[in-house]
Amino acid sequence: MKKKKSTKPAVQTAESAVKRAAGREQDIIVGEKVSYDYITYDDDGNEESRYRAVDGVDLEIEEGDFIAILGHNGSGKSTLAKQINALLLPSEGMLIVDGMDTRSEDQVWKIRQSAGMVFQNPDNQIIGTVVDEDVAFGPENLGVEKEEIWKRVEKSLRSVGMWEYRSHSPNRLSGGQKQRVAIAGVVAMQPKCIVLDEPTAMLDPVGRSEVLETVLELNRTQKVTILLITHYMEEVIRADHVIVMDEGKVVMQGTPREIFSRVEELRRLRLDVPQVTELAYELRKEGLDIRPGILTIEELTMELRRIRAAARGTAANEPALRKR
Repeated sequence: MKKKKSTKPAVQTAESAVKRAAGREQDIIVGEKVSYDYITYDDDGNEESRYRAVDGVDLEIEEGDFIAILGHNGSGKSTLAKQINALLLPSEGMLIVDGMDTRSEDQVWKIRQSAGMVFQNPDNQIIGTVVDEDVAFGPENLGVEKEEIWKRVEKSLRSVGMWEYRSHSPNRLSGGQKQRVAIAGVVAMQPKCIVLDEPTAMLDPVGRSEVLETVLELNRTQKVTILLITHYMEEVIRADHVIVMDEGKVVMQGTPREIFSRVEELRRLRLDVPQVTELAYELRKEGLDIRPGILTIEELTMELRRIRAAARGTAANEPALRKR
């Protein structure tokens, strides 16, 4: 993920944008000044109000990246995600997904095949009465041959650890298991990118862990590009790059360590940091020489051991200094 520094004019043709995206073969998603307005109309069809949910966002996401998008409610992150899947179309700017302009009506189904989407509530995405039939629904609608469909069903269910539940009713599964089935349904369509819009919001800690591990495994083993929208900061620390949004704009971006080193700025944006990062930050404020951007318990433990060893070394040298 690279921060865009463009000197090109704001107004571009769709053709030129697609050509530029094609020239950056490693980029699966390219956005230029992407904006989206929610508009309400009165009974006569006249515009009543307009709210800009996404405002001038530039994106360059490389194939195989794991990107986390953060922001408080109303920051525009979910609206941006729906534009990547062509559920919403930009009011201004351009969004190119896998070389296709999302505003091209004849490309919509290809775009959704390239960029699958997993929503917050798996019950809204699962429609089959049996797990394997539900996973088969997507590729079947793409016109995939029957033999190939069942190969994909097995492969995708195995990839999310749900093959042994293939004959179960989704209604008998836990929340985490249902979400993994929903992910398998997207994987069976063989997308290059999966957009997950707060997929763990309705799950308990065990379910959240199951889903996150599934997503990480897909990214690691199959090189699927992941865009994860989440409120849980602990899910972000394993991302390659973090985008922070506020009032429809990208206000911060960088690695997880870079982002979580800016605790006060995140607080002003009404965002938290991982609990261990918060603890390390407070200890640093109290005078301990802890490096910024601690992300895990293991990192904090090592820092505290280092500080203790340094303190013991100083104490051991004091008698020798006094003799001099």
